[in-house]
Amino acid sequence: MQQPPPAQQAPMQAGFQQRPPVQQPMGGPHGSVMAPGHSHAGAHVIQPHPGAPANASWTTQFTVRSNDVNPHRTRNIVLLIAGILLTGALGLALFVIVLFQSIAFSGVGFVILLLSAIPLVAIIGTVLLLDRWKPQPILLMASCVLWGAVASVVITLVGQLIFGVAAFALTGIDTSSPILSAVVLAPVFEESAKTVFLVVIVLAARKFFEGPLDGFMYGSLIGAGFAFTENLLYLNSAYAEAQAGGLIMLFFVRCVMSPLLHSSFTALAGLSIGFAARRGTWWMALLMWVPGLIAGMVLHAAWNGVASLPLSGVMSLIVMLALSIIIGVLWWATAFFLWYRETKTAREALMRYAGAGWLTEEEARMLGTWNGRRAGRRWAQGSARTHMKAMIRVAASLPPVRDRVEAGVGGAAEKEYEVFLLNRLAAERRSMMRAMGLLAP
Repeated sequence: MQQPPPAQQAPMQAGFQQRPPVQQPMGGPHGSVMAPGHSHAGAHVIQPHPGAPANASWTTQFTVRSNDVNPHRTRNIVLLIAGILLTGALGLALFVIVLFQSIAFSGVGFVILLLSAIPLVAIIGTVLLLDRWKPQPILLMASCVLWGAVASVVITLVGQLIFGVAAFALTGIDTSSPILSAVVLAPVFEESAKTVFLVVIVLAARKFFEGPLDGFMYGSLIGAGFAFTENLLYLNSAYAEAQAGGLIMLFFVRCVMSPLLHSSFTALAGLSIGFAARRGTWWMALLMWVPGLIAGMVLHAAWNGVASLPLSGVMSLIVMLALSIIIGVLWWATAFFLWYRETKTAREALMRYAGAGWLTEEEARMLGTWNGRRAGRRWAQGSARTHMKAMIRVAASLPPVRDRVEAGVGGAAEKEYEVFLLNRLAAERRSMMRAMGLLAP
């Protein structure tokens, strides 16, 4: 096995020690990456670059591949353009809504706007915290909020109107009755309108929808956006009917006591799609939309049904508060369980890469833990910090790609993308080492 240059063997701070990769049969850049838990015969492997000599060190080989082109580049450009157009259109529509709201009710509309935004800001802040391990595009998360706040509201209102007219014309049934509207129609139309965007994401931008945590975050953002617009409408009505007293009471019930309802309903579909998206084919992800959608509808109907019970004011408030606390606790518990599970799965995957020779164990531990990432950023100085951050981003993208390769999802294109990420990781690593003076220019 060829030893790396002496400069590469220099010790680093913060537990980030450089050592040559372990040579294994058919392992790492000297051969191929074995799929964990599989024998050689059935493994999904990555072939070495054909231009690299058979006895090349991993650093030399990755130098050959450092100029690889992302195989998803064309799709990324198309998705970026589509995302900008969609977000721009929905953002403009929301601006019109906000502008109208701010000038309504002789200035009180601006207060209503701020009150409605409190749960939205809190949920967005929580999702951004969950997103720190493997950040998703801000444009995509913004489009989720805007879809919930604008598109899903419009689809719900139009859909219920058309259904109501058709049902009355064909059967004579008045669908505007409070019980039928709240317990049946609202859950069906609202959850369908909100969660259909999750299907669009997983089909059009699979690389950004790689597991249940992603689905949970997207669903929570869509639900938060929907709740924001719904709060505007309900708080407006409360002020129009009962002035300040009605506004304060409804703000407490909707924004303080039960701010996570719509996020919880929609997150259920995100979870079910996310579990399928990690290792399943596109049709499996599409099929798994159904159980999450139904679960969200049932939970939504249960909440509306409880709110419609003929209870006294105090008793109704107590029952709704108890149910909202249960839903809120489950939402928070799910969020942080998925967060922990995501980081644990990533560490395990990076250690497999280390076992195959693409990383050292020290590097895998650094890139796979919060403390290691912080230590690595502290250790890297000047321009080396930029390359360290790029290493962290690329390393976070590798585990879900390996999951899809092992599951046979994406075919040759997915394997090619894994090769691209591995070479990108090593190229950034080499640049970082050179910036720190540990490699010759």
